[in-house]
Amino acid sequence: MITTLLNYLANSSAITYIVLAHLSIYLIITFWIFFYRNSALKILINNEKKALEALTSRESRFSPLSALNKCSNNSTSKELLHACEINIIKDASSGISWMAIIASTSPFVGLFGTVVGILEAFAKFANETKVSFTVIAPAISEALVATAAGILVAIFAYTFHQILSRKVYELNVFLKAQSEIIIAKG
Repeated sequence: MITTLLNYLANSSAITYIVLAHLSIYLIITFWIFFYRNSALKILINNEKKALEALTSRESRFSPLSALNKCSNNSTSKELLHACEINIIKDASSGISWMAIIASTSPFVGLFGTVVGILEAFAKFANETKVSFTVIAPAISEALVATAAGILVAIFAYTFHQILSRKVYELNVFLKAQSEIIIAKG
C-alpha cells in the first residue's frame, strides 16, 4: 500500500500536489475547529446545566445570564437577557461556519484535481497512435485519488459541523430556559 502511494506521488503533477496539499490543510483545519469548539461547547453546556439547576436556589454562579441577574438587583429586562443570549451563542458558534465551507468546497477541490489529472493523462496519450485500456486505466485511477481525498475531507467536515451545530442548539435551549426562569422570578 505504501509503495503504491509513493508510486502515485512520484508520478503525480504539480496540480495534484497542490490539490492534495489544499485538502490536507482543509482536513487539519476541520479537526482543529472540531476539537477546539467541541471542548469549549462541552464546558459551556455543563456550566449552563449547573446554572439552570441552581436557579431554583438563587445560587447560580456558573452562567453569564445568572451573573447578569445578580448585578442588576432582580430588575433584568427581557431584552437585556436576550442580548446576552445572542452574544453567548455568537461566541459559541464561531468557527462552525468554516466547517460548512470546507464541507461544501472540498469535493470541488478534489474534482478540480481529478479533471486536471485526466486532462494531463489525455495529453500524454495524444502523441500515441495506439493506446490500450491497460495504459489509460492507471492514469485515470491516479487522477481519481483527488476526488476521493476531497470527499473524505467533506465527510469529516460535514459530520463535525452537524455535531457542533447540535451542541450550540443545546446550549441555546439552556440559555433560553434560564432567561425564562430569571424573568419569571423577577
